[in-house]
Amino acid sequence: MQPIADINADFTPEVIRVGNEQTPVIIIDDFLSSSTVLEELAQQISFEPDKFSLYPGVRAKIPPEYYVPLLQAVYQGIYKVYQVPRTLRLKPMDAYLSLLSTEQENLQLLQRMPHFDTERPFYFAVLIYLNNGVHGDTGLFRHKPSGFERIHQNRFQTYQNYRQQHLQQFGEPESQYITASNDQYELYQRLEYKPNRLVIYPGNLLHSTIVDIDRDIDANPQTGRLTCNLFVEFV
Repeated sequence: MQPIADINADFTPEVIRVGNEQTPVIIIDDFLSSSTVLEELAQQISFEPDKFSLYPGVRAKIPPEYYVPLLQAVYQGIYKVYQVPRTLRLKPMDAYLSLLSTEQENLQLLQRMPHFDTERPFYFAVLIYLNNGVHGDTGLFRHKPSGFERIHQNRFQTYQNYRQQHLQQFGEPESQYITASNDQYELYQRLEYKPNRLVIYPGNLLHSTIVDIDRDIDANPQTGRLTCNLFVEFV
């Protein structure tokens, strides 16, 4: 396969440990020699609402010739940082270009609170911020009643029970994006939006985009909060 995206051969990964649970997060600035290829792709392909997730916007599938070279550049680091057993092999699950486009008044219930992608242990999100300009960061949240920052399989039911109890007692949250701490969740870390920054984190981390209402809700791939979202699992 002829690589289309040009990886910066001199990129330097940084590993930060976040929250009380000290979860590793990988950050690579200037990951691509130029993000123009992905930005141009965004103007050529069709975006539509994601029917398979609660992403509050539109997405477009990325062809393998674009995303496979990106994963080839980082997957060994995922093995090392997250101590993934070498008997497991990387499996790409999804690959999208994404744009936030849902107005606050149209948010579904689960879009108003932090989420996790899966409770499975070796599933990871690989995120690349693309467009220039000021856009919302990615926020990491702690569930206050339980103290959970990651929702593992053995925490899933406890977390669901807490959340259901809160809804029954206090009702649904207002129809707005969560951009700060509230009575249920503490925003403890921001993964700053920076063009051409790659971020890798476990899919079971509670997270949400810290949406800039004035800039981010924009389905135009030239001006919106354009991101490359890759999801992988080691199986």
